[in-house]
This record gives sequence, C-alpha cells and structure tokens, in this order.
Amino acid sequence: MSTSGSRTGSGFSPEPIPIGETVAPPFARLPEPEALFAARAARFRALAPGHGIEPYLTFLGALASIQASIQEDLPISEWPTAETIERALDFGMPPLNRADFVPDRAFTEILDRLLTAAGEVSMPDQARKALARVAAMDGEARAALARNLLADSVPAEQFAEHGFVAAALQVHFARLAAALDAGELQPVGDGACPACGSPPVSSLVVGWEGAHGTRFCACGLCGTLWNHVRVKCTLCGSTEGIAYHAIENHPTTVKAETCDSCRCYLKILLQHIDPELDPVADDIATLALDLLVREAGWRRGAVNPFLLGY
Repeated sequence: MSTSGSRTGSGFSPEPIPIGETVAPPFARLPEPEALFAARAARFRALAPGHGIEPYLTFLGALASIQASIQEDLPISEWPTAETIERALDFGMPPLNRADFVPDRAFTEILDRLLTAAGEVSMPDQARKALARVAAMDGEARAALARNLLADSVPAEQFAEHGFVAAALQVHFARLAAALDAGELQPVGDGACPACGSPPVSSLVVGWEGAHGTRFCACGLCGTLWNHVRVKCTLCGSTEGIAYHAIENHPTTVKAETCDSCRCYLKILLQHIDPELDPVADDIATLALDLLVREAGWRRGAVNPFLLGY
C-alpha cells in the first residue's frame, strides 16, 4: 500500500481548471433515479469480468438494472409533506429524515416489483432462499427490515434478506430526493447527507463544468451528492492528519482518505479522471483497498448497503 501525505505533498493539489471555466460548485446535486441506477448497472457490468468477486458484481449489476427498470408508473410517494420539509429546513435538519420513514404504497410497490424481477436473476442458493423469505413476509415484517437498515442495526443472520430491501429503499429515497429543491438544501452536520441524513458511501472529485476538481460526498441511500472541501475529513470535519492510500502498482483513481483525528476512512474516487466511476459500485470493487487500510488500524466510515457487516 502506498501512502501520500496530508495537507501538502499529498498528490491532491488542485488540478488545472479548463481555460475560461469558473469554479462555482453547487452545494448539492439531486439524483435522477432511472439514470442513476442504469449507469450503476453499466458500471457493475464493466467491473465484473475477471474480478475476484465477479459473481457478486454481476449479481449487483442485474439488481441495479432492476432498480432502473421498475420505476415506470410508480405511485407518488406520500411522505414527507411540504410542511414537514419546510419545518426540517427551518431547523437545519434533513427534509427526508430517515428516522421518520413509514412504508407507503410507493415503497410497497417498489419492493414487490423488485422481488418479482429478482426471481429471474442468477444468484447463489443462499441468496435465493433469502429472496424467498422476504417475498413470503407480510408488510409489517418487511417494514421491520427497512427500519433495521435505516437504523444501521441489521442482524448478521439476515444480511441477505436486508440486501433486497436496501435496493428498494435506494429507489424509494432517490425518488423522494429527486423531488426536493436542491437550492434549499443546507449542511446538516459532518458525514450526513443534507437530503436524508445518511452517511456517505464514498466521495467523488468531479469533472463537471463549473465544478471541475471539486469534491462531493455521495449518499448511499438517496443518491444525493453534496459539496465537501477537499483534504478535510468527510466524517468528522478535521483538517489535521489527512492522508491518502492506494494499492501499489494498481490504478489510483480510487484512494482511501484516512483521518488521524477520528481514525476512520472513506474512499475518494477521481471521477474527473475516470467519469465512469460510481460511488457504490467502485466502493465494492475495491475491497482489497479496505483490507489494507483496516489492517493498518483505520475503521471504515462508509455505509454501503451491499457490504452489510463489513
């Protein structure tokens, strides 16, 4: 594992800005749900061939394709109300507070469609049995799985069942986030999505026009991206003891940003170099980097719903 230093000499000095381009990044960028999951599916398909966890990446690519395809003619989500959103913003809280989630017709339909479509996907017997168990559950039992995920309290013996519900929650919250006004969102605390309050799954250095070379954290639940200063811990806000780690002799478009203050790390994806990088897919595909960083004493600060218990 190679390491680059913190504030100086890190290899993360600002890149040249294209001539004539002014950098004025928005605070938040909301997801486009169908495009989000379609692009993620394509990324999983590109990453899978020859990878050490090829079967799992292939399965997740199929699941992401389902997430993209089941969205047509879904019911309108019933939560939250305009008053709830306004009150949350007034008090500096995320308008889609995940702690307030209650399954509605839209979520129920999303989960039903996803479970049905997943039945046609190739998967290990253990996963297929878990799928059958979720499909056989009543509404309250499925809601309990969703609440476990949103409370970050998933029992180890049910990781597989929760994975299918997590995929439905991603679609549900992405649709909710897409209906917000990005201009109204504001910071709600270190390591928290301004739309739903979830922790980031990774961060991206983007190449967008008007934001080239700036960093955005990516929500693993609703897909919202929010601007965060580079060389600053995305989890605790510290600017001291920040370092970047990569696997020697491997492509360095994905690095682990470690913080000596909180002893946690989050991956940073150089999307301005490789626009195909996806915050969820590439996090999973770089598990070897996690192993090295964790062995060196840092804790994973990201929450990826498809790496439950990791």
